[in-house]
Amino acid sequence: MPESRTDLTLERLYASPSLSGPAPRGVKFSPDGRRVTFLKGRPDEQDRFDLWQFLVATGEQALLVDSQLLQPVDEELSEAEKALRERKRIAGSKGIVDYSWGTADTILVPMGGDLFLVTLGAGTPQVRQLTDSDAFETDAKVSPGGRHVSFVRDGALYAIDLTTGEESRLSPAAEPDKAISYGVAEFVAQEEMHRFTGYWWSPDDKYVAYTRVDESTVDIIPRFDIEADKVTVIEQRYPRAGRPNAVVDLFVRDMATGETVEINWRRDDWGPATDQYLARVDMISDSLVVQAVDRDQTFIKAKNVRFSDGQILSGEGVPPTDTSLDAEFLAEYQACWVNLRSDFLIIPDIGLLTTSENGDGSYRHLVLLTGGGVHFFPHGDWPIDELAGAHAPSNTAFVTGYKDTPLERHLYRIGVDRKQFFETLKSGTNADEFMRMGESTRITAPGKTWAITMAPDGQSFVGASSSPGQPPQVGLYKADGSLIAWIEENRLDETHPYAPFLSDHSMPEFGTLKAEDGQDLYYSLLKPPGFDPAKQYPVIVEVYGGPGVQTVVNEWGRVSDQFYAREGYILFRLDNRGSANRGKTFEDVIYRRTGGPEVRDQLVGVDWLKSQPFVDAGRIAIQGWSYGGYMTLMTVLQAPEGTFAAAAAGAPVTDWRLYDTFYTERYMDTPEDNPDGYEASSVFPYVDNLTTPLLLMHGMADDNVTFDNTTRLMAALQEKGKPFELMTYPGQRHGIRGEALQVHLMKTRMAFLDRHLKKRPLTPA
Repeated sequence: MPESRTDLTLERLYASPSLSGPAPRGVKFSPDGRRVTFLKGRPDEQDRFDLWQFLVATGEQALLVDSQLLQPVDEELSEAEKALRERKRIAGSKGIVDYSWGTADTILVPMGGDLFLVTLGAGTPQVRQLTDSDAFETDAKVSPGGRHVSFVRDGALYAIDLTTGEESRLSPAAEPDKAISYGVAEFVAQEEMHRFTGYWWSPDDKYVAYTRVDESTVDIIPRFDIEADKVTVIEQRYPRAGRPNAVVDLFVRDMATGETVEINWRRDDWGPATDQYLARVDMISDSLVVQAVDRDQTFIKAKNVRFSDGQILSGEGVPPTDTSLDAEFLAEYQACWVNLRSDFLIIPDIGLLTTSENGDGSYRHLVLLTGGGVHFFPHGDWPIDELAGAHAPSNTAFVTGYKDTPLERHLYRIGVDRKQFFETLKSGTNADEFMRMGESTRITAPGKTWAITMAPDGQSFVGASSSPGQPPQVGLYKADGSLIAWIEENRLDETHPYAPFLSDHSMPEFGTLKAEDGQDLYYSLLKPPGFDPAKQYPVIVEVYGGPGVQTVVNEWGRVSDQFYAREGYILFRLDNRGSANRGKTFEDVIYRRTGGPEVRDQLVGVDWLKSQPFVDAGRIAIQGWSYGGYMTLMTVLQAPEGTFAAAAAGAPVTDWRLYDTFYTERYMDTPEDNPDGYEASSVFPYVDNLTTPLLLMHGMADDNVTFDNTTRLMAALQEKGKPFELMTYPGQRHGIRGEALQVHLMKTRMAFLDRHLKKRPLTPA
């Protein structure tokens, strides 16, 4: 018999098994496309992951590596590994948290600071431990040719020859006293560029490129890692807005000779080395492609270094002693800022396929680079999310994007008339003018949102999808969208963990409002089970509002949303201008002044809520975390008095001068060039306006939005005589991890909200 809504306790909300059911993650095809591998949480411990495989030919699914057999006792993570997991948003995960394919029959699994090589065959997989050291090996890879396993240890790059078992150091040794390391990605590369590595192999294993990172230029921000029983002072190199960045150099090593050559990737006209970012590095068959970004982040330039006959060349006929780069072959300029691309696909006999927001400056388009030049292929007024893959024989590119609706990500097929394209090139006419991409065709089923992993040959894909009424499902599909087999059907039947609570499941409603400039703002509204339109309900406005994120999506939501609804709250979200997947015009309104346009958009939503007969206008709260915490503060401090009954801000940025260079300056420029914008975008000029009950929450070891963002606000509020409530979490970073602490955090929020929003019973409308 289904449980009543009161039986969905906070303890059950975060306990195992997950109420959303099993959700494979880290889905990857083997290099030969014969296997799909993925990580799956254990039913009795949802945050501990094992490695599974799915055989494409037979549909057979099996456990590949049991994490508890491989590493029965959890090891204490190094500071570098903790930071990396925080950057990858996998902190709190246990067991096998990452893995990488090598050849078609080898998989590298890092666990407990050591490395294990799994070799697949006809029988049971063979597991070989490669390292057993006191140090922590990170960023491990099998080289593309399968000859080496490489990794970073103690700030230097190492490799193991898999044939001989011999270990060697490929880079110079790190110099921690000088803040110099090799083969690593610096803080802003990991946190903001999503570049988590600092080294790259050539496809034939002949070369390895690696970084030299000099952080001596970066300010030390002492961070007090406050735990329950101890305090550790971490001298974190943290480049705050307007301050110097790390100096990142790039080298290429010839594996046969040991010769190492420095690659001069920077531009003289972009200023000092601390004002230039190494954004992307890719190895293709005979060259190294480097994408660099200037300090203003309005330009991104792609250049390449060629390899030939065992020598590193800078271009056709250029002697190896000259290591300057080839002429720039792709550049992008934006008046406000450039968004980095990770799309990089070689199409045999055609060229390099990528994406760019050049052109009309609003939407991302496909770009093909050939010997004949750079060719843009406009596909229409809708945003491409990413280039998913291609099938060269059928002249087809696959992209994910939002053509049908901004609420659903889908996979689309875009065809290229290859004959017409090359005839256009031969005729000398403008390819941009005469070349037309084929009509884009949606492949994935509507009514849900999709994440796609394409097979190497472009003939199939793994699709993960969900809708508000169906938890995530993962299947193997043909390129035309037809289902081959379920990898995880996650059927919502009587055996599903959520089944006892399904009868009271609430479905969101979606709609649009108008921003002040006429652009559409999408919102979602989740009502309590048994909603009575004749009554008035309290409302929680859940806000994020920052760039690069979309919260109003037609997908399976967080089950915590259902908890709020069962507690009698309406939950409201609105994606303000500046948020993701609506094109550059929608994003650019926040340039040089955050916390202004976004706040006005959120207040449009609040005004609409107050006009609804089922909303109690005197019982509206706002809450958010990270940028959402910042938006909570900026909105409640700039809204008319009495707009909100309560506000809960978690890990908020309070002054952009305290945040990192790459993220902050992309949207705000530097404090020196935009002092008025920084002042207006800080919470401190508005502290006097606080009249709303406020709860502040923050992890005391946060290395992203550092804890002093909150302590400075605490001091300012105290100085002004403004009361507030506070909850801090010892040892926790930017996210609050672990079942017990998540329960505590939610109890803290609920106690605060209930106190201020449930002072009276539901009233007639």
